[in-house]
Amino acid sequence: MNPKDRSENEKDIKEAEKNEKQTNQIVDTGSVITGNGKYRIHCLTIIGQIEGHFILPSQNKTTKYEHVIPLLVAIEEDPAIDGLLIILNTVGGDVEAGLALAELVAGMRKPTVSLVLGGGHSIGVPLAVAAKRSFIAPSATMTIHPVRMNGMLLGVPQTLEYFQRMQERITRFVTRNSKITAERFHELSMNTQELVMDVGTILDGNDAVAEGLIDSLGSLSDAIDYLYGMIDRYKADKIQGSKPQRKKAEVKTRRVREKRSESPAADNMEYLS
Repeated sequence: MNPKDRSENEKDIKEAEKNEKQTNQIVDTGSVITGNGKYRIHCLTIIGQIEGHFILPSQNKTTKYEHVIPLLVAIEEDPAIDGLLIILNTVGGDVEAGLALAELVAGMRKPTVSLVLGGGHSIGVPLAVAAKRSFIAPSATMTIHPVRMNGMLLGVPQTLEYFQRMQERITRFVTRNSKITAERFHELSMNTQELVMDVGTILDGNDAVAEGLIDSLGSLSDAIDYLYGMIDRYKADKIQGSKPQRKKAEVKTRRVREKRSESPAADNMEYLS
């Protein structure tokens, strides 16, 4: 085999290994790292039902929070990844698991953009607004409703208080990470005129933007373009931020040296030497 054929064969093998690795990553975590564009982007999908402390039936499509939590930490700490794109099509799920993921996304330093496709319902709302910039497709919808719980409930005042406090946690997070007010979010949650079997409101893409819940209407290309712009600004800020820090350190070092040279002890040391 001549060197050219050997080189092409090795390239094909590496490409096949890369594709297999990406396929396994999609199957295992529902995410993929893109490496052929302007920047290296990690795309994370949040689909189906968000699974919490209890395993859901095998026929359910789920997003497992014990998989996503370490993945988000790895994305934040990996210098090779420039930004995070979150694509949502979820019916909601476990409240505390969803809030845990949303808090992690909101606390990331790296540029983050979310895109709601299909639906971002229930606890999917905090996950959608957790990114630094949120997009929603015009055909997508978001359902806002009060906290619900399945199983046996105790008919005591403490149960109602627990629900209220959990609802307040969700409301605080959503209003802190979007432009909607707490009063309006509560009003949409308690709407009794829209859902037949439930209390709440369904917002399509235009309504979600008009209410201030989502930042912009858009598609995949819009979300990626905005993410690239965020990464450009993030990298520029890091460069600009490092210059003042170096200058400050140099000034501090110079002042220390000047102070030492002016001190009597320094004079004595020079005299003795």
